Amino acid sequence: MACDIMGRVIAMTLASAVPDAGISLDNVTIAYDRHAAVHHLQGSFEPGSLTAIAGPNGAGKSTLLKALMGALPVASGKIDRGGLAVSDIGYLPQAADIDRSFPLSVADTVLLGAWHETGAFGAVSAETASRARRAMATVGLEGFERRRIGTLSAGQFQRVLFARLLLQDAKIILLDEPFTAIDARTSQDLLAVIHRWHADHRTVIAVLHDFEQIRAHFPRTLLLAREVIAWDRTDIAMSDENLLRARAMAEHWDETSPLCDAKEKIVA
Repeated sequence: MACDIMGRVIAMTLASAVPDAGISLDNVTIAYDRHAAVHHLQGSFEPGSLTAIAGPNGAGKSTLLKALMGALPVASGKIDRGGLAVSDIGYLPQAADIDRSFPLSVADTVLLGAWHETGAFGAVSAETASRARRAMATVGLEGFERRRIGTLSAGQFQRVLFARLLLQDAKIILLDEPFTAIDARTSQDLLAVIHRWHADHRTVIAVLHDFEQIRAHFPRTLLLAREVIAWDRTDIAMSDENLLRARAMAEHWDETSPLCDAKEKIVA
């Protein structure tokens, strides 16, 4: 099935060239109520890179992703998206953040990926509708077009969200725990989509918990424990020494500590 998915993604994406785009962080600190959630991040997600963000629970991984998306402000420092608007970035939040009670069909949900073309109330062109059908077929959802999203399994709904991202055709794609609570077959099929995005020179950044999955599929890793532990090739970033350091830092977090005023930057 994964090979079939890969073939469909290739067929869907070969026609369009994607200009390279990346994201740079310059001494970025993100805070809640003046308490640092992530601080002094320095480094770059290079154009066309495929990067996992890993770290202990509470390390600031999802917080960082929301800031990259523009959903959270930075307390200090700067995020440079290479001239891209946040609307040019594809974002998949955690499943728990998505309300599936609204009575939308699979097709309608996928078509939300074309909102930047159609606007809030614009008509869907025949070409856009055709692209949406191809996106659904790409992720294995042929015949699901009229199904209500509330009736889908977790894996089926995640396929819908990936189809929506395919339709959006974004240069940068942010994924927050995309494989949580879904079956192994769906994970493999969606990993094939991610690899095709990478081959198509899109920049893909994913928050993940499965270290073996990271090592098998993601060439680069940002290991985070509210600050950068390592940001490098995955075999270097995910070394035993770095993982022990991240765990030790997590054990000593002070949830009430104020923003620090350190001037030094952590160099990735």
